[in-house]
Amino acid sequence: MPDTTAPSPIAPLHQVAALPWRRGIDGRLEVCLITTRETKRWTVPKGWPMKGLEDRHAARIEAEQEAGISGKAGKAPVGSFTYWKRRAERFDLVRVEVYALRVTKVLPDWPERGERDVRWMHPADAARLVDEPGLTLLLEGFDPGEG
Repeated sequence: MPDTTAPSPIAPLHQVAALPWRRGIDGRLEVCLITTRETKRWTVPKGWPMKGLEDRHAARIEAEQEAGISGKAGKAPVGSFTYWKRRAERFDLVRVEVYALRVTKVLPDWPERGERDVRWMHPADAARLVDEPGLTLLLEGFDPGEG
């Protein structure tokens, strides 16, 4: 019988993500989720690190390209989660470092506008929509403070 407590021999790949947030008209905290392009699952804007950029800046750029929003990314990740990335020939284990992004601007147009749905909602509602357990936990406990 295999030892399921042993660490996985698979070294996860590294991605960065933004957890965009704002205060709604009523002052309530809202976060932004987007759909993936192929499977239409709900998630946060994410992608690969970018050469020459800090991860938090790469996460901000991903939010601009995928969700049409911009703002200020936190200096340190607010958490992380893992998922299996679907490839044509295999699945890759990916660990995603998530940076809170205080949204200051909604763009009128962005590169992936026609490819994804974008939705603002309360973090508890967002937690119910995502499939990754680690992202669910992050959303359930998300508190950006006043930063």
